[in-house]
Amino acid sequence: MAKIEMLNMAGENAGSLELNDAIFGIEPNEFAVHEVIKNFLANQRQGTQSAKTRGEVRGGGRKPFRQKGTGRHRQGSTTDPSQVGGGVAFAPKPRSYRYTINKKVRRLAMFSALSAKLRENELIVVDALGFEAPKTKEMVKFLEAVKAGKKALIVTEAKDDNVVKSAANIPGVATTTAGQMNVYEIVNHNSFIITKDAVKKIEEVYA
Repeated sequence: MAKIEMLNMAGENAGSLELNDAIFGIEPNEFAVHEVIKNFLANQRQGTQSAKTRGEVRGGGRKPFRQKGTGRHRQGSTTDPSQVGGGVAFAPKPRSYRYTINKKVRRLAMFSALSAKLRENELIVVDALGFEAPKTKEMVKFLEAVKAGKKALIVTEAKDDNVVKSAANIPGVATTTAGQMNVYEIVNHNSFIITKDAVKKIEEVYA
């Protein structure tokens, strides 16, 4: 099992932690990660775009001008897509972009994303993370102490309002829990900061 050094909130060494190789030590599968991220982004789409077809545009009753002699192309209706103010050819209509993918692929993508963070030294494990009150300055101080990147994802075992509120006003910093994190968030942040309890929670869920 791979070992990683833990840090405390001051950025000092707080011992080491063994990580499950089945979750944090696999060969990353880029295809699975790509498929899961594509699925996540598709499921976020509202699908509310809409435009009128030629049958829905107002007007178009009589022929706009005579067939011959005007020097213009023959036209039977002002609602034709070729006319200014006419309908839209193959107009988009409200639809759902949601689809599902295999559970095994989703698990493989999650393990791949976590393993990639460990390989690229972007995984930061802290022994504990907590604030007595929501303080943005304290969060900034913590991130500097652990040498986090500009975009950091903070993962805790359960929701901690003080941690969430402390990070809310810092650009590029996001918070989540071990049960709600997703592959897109992991890949989209430079630093993956996780508490020791959250690591154990992940290993329990995915073991």
